[in-house]
Amino acid sequence: MILEIAQIDVKPGSEAAFETGIAQAAEIFRAAAGCRSFAVRRSIEKPQRYRLLIEWDTLEAHTRDFTGSDAWKAYRALVSDTFENPPQVEHTELTLNGF
Repeated sequence: MILEIAQIDVKPGSEAAFETGIAQAAEIFRAAAGCRSFAVRRSIEKPQRYRLLIEWDTLEAHTRDFTGSDAWKAYRALVSDTFENPPQVEHTELTLNGF
């Protein structure tokens, strides 16, 4: 299992629009092949910063199959107008599940 962490900083004043769009996008991710979970967290210290936490079966399920697809384009159409900068994305693998 791969965890994608996407940090998204939104334009000042566009937080509500982003939250509405990303809530709609949840269904796009639910239907995506290889996508296992989708969560969004908002920073307390920097309220214009969000982190998407998306679990994928494999790295390729995200990078090859989803990114650039029609589903990805639909997701981006819902939220990209709110982005201050391009999202910063990294992929992680679990090395320890402490408790």
